[in-house]
Amino acid sequence: MSKSPRTAAIIVAAGRGLRAGAGGPKQYRTLAGRPVIARSLEPFCTHPDIFAVQPVTNPDDTALFNEAVAGLNFQPAVGGGATRQASVRAGLEALAELAPDIVLIHDAARPFVTPGLISRAIVAAGRTGAALPVVAINDTVKQINAAGEVEATPDRATLRIAQTPQAFRYDVILDAHRRAARDGRDDFTDDAAIAEWAGLTVATFEGDAANMKLTTPDDFAREESRLTALLGDIRTGTGYDVHAFGDGDHVWLCGLKVPHNRGFLAHSDGDVGLHALVDAILGALADGDIGSHFPPTDPQWKGAASDKFLKYAVDRVAARGGRIANLEVTMICERPKIGPLRDPMRQRIAEITGLPVSRIAVKATTSERLGFTGREEGIAATASATIRLPWGADGLAG
Repeated sequence: MSKSPRTAAIIVAAGRGLRAGAGGPKQYRTLAGRPVIARSLEPFCTHPDIFAVQPVTNPDDTALFNEAVAGLNFQPAVGGGATRQASVRAGLEALAELAPDIVLIHDAARPFVTPGLISRAIVAAGRTGAALPVVAINDTVKQINAAGEVEATPDRATLRIAQTPQAFRYDVILDAHRRAARDGRDDFTDDAAIAEWAGLTVATFEGDAANMKLTTPDDFAREESRLTALLGDIRTGTGYDVHAFGDGDHVWLCGLKVPHNRGFLAHSDGDVGLHALVDAILGALADGDIGSHFPPTDPQWKGAASDKFLKYAVDRVAARGGRIANLEVTMICERPKIGPLRDPMRQRIAEITGLPVSRIAVKATTSERLGFTGREEGIAATASATIRLPWGADGLAG
């Protein structure tokens, strides 16, 4: 099928994922530092043959969803139903005004979908009207009874494991879902089953063994280990910042508003701790420095809160497929005293970056009354950042 601007995708993300164990809905948990749903959504949002991506979520998860997928382009999320089937229908109805020719329906719990698999789904739907990706079964399968006794051994040559995205002509799958709802049928486990019930012939196309569904805690542990092993390009960066004192009654340090008898002379809020951390992260990425991304000559950064700068640097790492392993900042000043603020500062940096507090260090020292910090004319900070990037991101082999 040639490139079509009329292909849409529905990402089903309204479930609770109880079998995945504690930690909230599984689609909002992280793998290698990135939310599962962001990994699932992005390949559709960036695919050149898809013109609209429709997420279906639980309204109770709105804040989680918005934070997890910030920066991606998609249709406003719609609320899901009590079952997956109801959630898919809500997504289909939401696309009615856009009237796509083809719709792909994908589970948010499958975060390893590739552009190639999406392209195969679009081609299959254009050719057959209804199709799903499948992979072969390599193990012998047994059919058992209620007592756990084997009743039959199906021929595995005729069996396949169904995956998503499942692909359909939009009008026919919408009609099938509406008919099922009218008939009170809410027991279908996937959209291909609804299509079969509606009398459609469902074709298959090549799936992807890596396109697995995250279901249990073991799934998360295994994939976290696998993805972390791929992030073998370990880099470090350092940062340094200084600001002089001026008039004021507080200073911003590591994201906290700290009472003081002076303020900072600065274009932004002057948070030397966060500024040093930003430079350290950008240095590890070989991506310039804070001044090149947020020039002090730009009026939009006048008085800006520095947590925006740090979040930006963290997002730059994520955009390269990486994760931050450790952050450390050292404050150099006579006053204010940093010791009592150390743990609140670590907690605030953790909130901004999404890192565990155990991966953040805040230290402090004086300059023994020497130099401008010793004379209490200002505060300096040094920082270091360790990040992990995928091998091959910059043309290097693992």
